[in-house]
Amino acid sequence: MILKDIWLDIKAVQERDPAARSALEVLLLYQGVHALIWHRFAHWFYRHRLFFIARLLSQIARFFTLIEIHPGAQLGHGILIDHGCGVVIGETAVVGDNCTIYQGVTLGGVGTQKGKRHPTLGNNVTVGAGAKILGSFEVGDNCTIAANAVLLKPLENNITAVGVPARPVKKDGVRLPKEEPQVVSMDHYCKMEARVAELEAQLRQLEERLGAVSGPEDRQ
Repeated sequence: MILKDIWLDIKAVQERDPAARSALEVLLLYQGVHALIWHRFAHWFYRHRLFFIARLLSQIARFFTLIEIHPGAQLGHGILIDHGCGVVIGETAVVGDNCTIYQGVTLGGVGTQKGKRHPTLGNNVTVGAGAKILGSFEVGDNCTIAANAVLLKPLENNITAVGVPARPVKKDGVRLPKEEPQVVSMDHYCKMEARVAELEAQLRQLEERLGAVSGPEDRQ
């Protein structure tokens, strides 16, 4: 199973990286593939509760590839980590099949609580360079997270998200309408001003009545 996953990772690079010339070149020279190979074995040890060995393998991989994948992370097959320097994938992260992850990406957690605290990516998700996906939520299939975006909320399938914090701008390849900022009209402002003046007048009347009801002894 591990060897099959490694082969699918190599084929994914060949199919999606135009610079890749052969499977042998990808196997020997692509640090993203090397990081995935190390992780496949580290994750096997992690699942068999050999945590020290699993962590040791992940740290060796980090030293040689500059890609940090916690051995507890669950990765599908056909994953492309392109360039890869600075990629961080947390312990409870889940990455679906045929995902593409570029350099500087973080699949991180928020807070210090135990349990599920990292994102879950569906299949065929592309995460642009420098993007951060933080928290325990799901990103649907076929989503694209733009470079340097910071995603803090779940996404439905087939969504393109950009910005800080990231917001959906396309669904099924069709641009979504922009949310128009709410503008307070002059008429609405005048009504609010009149209402405030009315409330102030009522407050003064209540104060006068309270003063009339209070006796001289209460005022001392």
